[in-house]
Amino acid sequence: MTKRMGYRDWRWLTLWWHHFFLLWSTIHGQTRYSIPEELELGSMVGNLAKDLGLGLSDIFDRKLRVASEAGEQYFSVDAGKGELVVNDRIDREALCGQSASCVLPLQVVIENPLQLHRIEVEIRDVNDNAPSFLKNDHVIEIAESTVVGVRFPLESAEDPDVGSNGLKTYTLSKDDCFTLKVKEIENGRKIPELVLNKSLDREKKAIHNLFLTAMDGGNPVKSGTSKITINVLDNNDNVPLFENTLYKIAVQENSANGSFVIATKATDIDEGPNGEIEYSLGIHTPPSVLSLFHIDAVTGDIFLKNQLDHETQTSYRIDISAKDKGLPKMEGHCSVQVDVLDVNDNAPEIVLTSKPTFVPEDSLSGTVVALLSVRDIDSGDNGKVKLQLPKRSPFTLKPSFSNNYALVTSGVLDRESVAEYNIEITATDSGSPPLSSKKIIPVSVTDVNDNPPVFTQPSYNVYLKENGVPGSILYSVSASDLDFGENAKVSYSILDSKVQDVSVSSYVYINSDNGSIYSMHSFDYEKLKVFEIRVQAKDQGSPSLSSNATVHVFILDQNDNAPAVIYPSSAALGSLSHQRMPRSAKAGHLVTKVTAVDADSGHNAWISYRVAEATDASLFTVNQYTGEVRTKRAVSEQDDSSQRLLIEIKDDGEPVQSATVTVSILLEDGLHEPILDLRQKAVEPSKKSGRLTLYLIVSLASVSVLSLVTFVILAVKCIRNSRSSGSCCMRRSDCDDYKNPNRNLQIQLNTDGPIKYVEVLGGDMLSQSQSFRSCMSPMSEYSDFTLIKPSSTTDFREVISVLDASLPDSTWTFESQQVSRNLL
Repeated sequence: MTKRMGYRDWRWLTLWWHHFFLLWSTIHGQTRYSIPEELELGSMVGNLAKDLGLGLSDIFDRKLRVASEAGEQYFSVDAGKGELVVNDRIDREALCGQSASCVLPLQVVIENPLQLHRIEVEIRDVNDNAPSFLKNDHVIEIAESTVVGVRFPLESAEDPDVGSNGLKTYTLSKDDCFTLKVKEIENGRKIPELVLNKSLDREKKAIHNLFLTAMDGGNPVKSGTSKITINVLDNNDNVPLFENTLYKIAVQENSANGSFVIATKATDIDEGPNGEIEYSLGIHTPPSVLSLFHIDAVTGDIFLKNQLDHETQTSYRIDISAKDKGLPKMEGHCSVQVDVLDVNDNAPEIVLTSKPTFVPEDSLSGTVVALLSVRDIDSGDNGKVKLQLPKRSPFTLKPSFSNNYALVTSGVLDRESVAEYNIEITATDSGSPPLSSKKIIPVSVTDVNDNPPVFTQPSYNVYLKENGVPGSILYSVSASDLDFGENAKVSYSILDSKVQDVSVSSYVYINSDNGSIYSMHSFDYEKLKVFEIRVQAKDQGSPSLSSNATVHVFILDQNDNAPAVIYPSSAALGSLSHQRMPRSAKAGHLVTKVTAVDADSGHNAWISYRVAEATDASLFTVNQYTGEVRTKRAVSEQDDSSQRLLIEIKDDGEPVQSATVTVSILLEDGLHEPILDLRQKAVEPSKKSGRLTLYLIVSLASVSVLSLVTFVILAVKCIRNSRSSGSCCMRRSDCDDYKNPNRNLQIQLNTDGPIKYVEVLGGDMLSQSQSFRSCMSPMSEYSDFTLIKPSSTTDFREVISVLDASLPDSTWTFESQQVSRNLL
């Protein structure tokens, strides 16, 4: 089977290469060597490295290897010398049979980069086989009455060698009655025939012993001998004759066992047993034919015994013998040629020439992934094969030569979408019906850093209580990367930015591995209410990719400030305030007004007043919300002239913060109402009132202009400061009109407590703040308004002195920068 299939394949390949030659980008020419068969193992065929233009180091570095299309690895590469050497016994007759040309095509695969070279090794025949006969003894029975000139076919010798080394001639030992004739039939085959030259006489010689010698044309000549024994018989002198000396028939290879093949017929003009014919296969029929065909001894019909296989052998020659039953028996001969027609009974086979390589996901279209070949041992259209890939596959097949293909990329690869492809290649022949086979080629896509880290959200809001413990965790941000390995390892960092002109890294730091953000010190709501942190997530790819997210940190107020008393002033008079009132005061008379503020916000800044101690608790009361001290009843003559009140001021926070102030009240007879005095002083033109009016006008105009500009700029950036106060903040850096971007400006309206005031704050948040403040007490009996501009200590004190001189003790006095600091 191997001989015949090899003969057919190589003959077809020889014709194909004679007419077609395809040049591919990975094929760099073709090299041909010629060697005799039966070379010793390790014999050199040729210097492969030199002929392919390769260095000896390339054999190791580029993993050079040799693959044979015949399946058997007859050759290998000597890595040390770069020579192609014989790796196995080469028998030309086993490979190519009787074919005149025997060429072994080889594929040389070189990796990194992937290349394919085709070389051919011609196997020359040597005279290593002598002609041989199937049987060494051949017995022929010939009647003595046989006419001269009758020919008797003899067994042909077989010589596997070809050309001049093949079978050349036959010789016959000398005998007066017989000579040898050699008949040449189709395909150059020589058939020896024994010719009767002289009538036989059994009485003179009953047995003739001859020797038939077959010789080839090699040097030296080799030969084989067969002994021919001729028994001379008497009587029956007519030989059965066939209608045709050669019958031809074509049979499909898928014919069922027992199928009828052809009918042969011979006639014998003798009568009786001498004319009765019995058919049989020739005595020299080879076993391969005997296992497939059977002849009916009576009818001469030939039938199939087993399944035919076109791929094993395409035709058979059957020798048929017809013998009569006379004494001696006469024998006639004919031949039947059975051609086996091909049926599409073999599916195509896909063979990987090289292992699939890893493909980076950014590979260009046309990148070679693997090399493969396809073969179908059927013939004609049954052996023509087409390959098909799945639809929408990012790969395609690029043909090279002789049913060899390269699997290359044809589209965009994305490892994050598909990390590994199992490419199913379908091979279908052109037979009817067509047969197909499939092969799955796994291709892994390697990662490229093409995806930046992505945060779970673009910005984060963090609410942090003030006065926290330094080093505590504020928040943990997280980012993920769709890439793989080092390309997906994410590290976190804080981008540099300013908070109150100080680097944000002075406030917080971040764990680069897990994204946890920690505070570096305690925060004070009264100094810093909100700031932002810009966090960057960067992967470890090359080049690395990154993305940013913003963390907004809001400081939540805690009740950590006690109420601060504005009036009466504790700085000038300590915790004791002296007030005067007439004994003629009626119930509800306003004695004084205690005013306090709280630097906290919301409920923590809600202030309430109550009388903690009093000389006479029935005489005075304090308003819980405004702090106004009024008489509960009319003053009587029995009341002591000196009254003392201890007033406690509390906020609404948790825990409660409080402060106290002591008010000393002196009851006097004939004391005028302070309102009348105040009005009289206000009416009198004086130098002090003129200065006060000027200060008030300038301050009001400045505050109005500054407030108008600020509100226009900050219209879209208002920040809700607390539940009980409204504020709108703007950094000077947000407006191009400011020359100093590091200063802050804040206008705040506070309506939480009994005293209403507006602040215009400027300066660094970490430095001492300056303020413009207007304080109004709408629940008092007077329309009090004071503007404080601490541009200089001298001017501020001068304003205070003017106010003190102009207003009575029952009116308001304010401190300058000390009050501003308490409020902030």
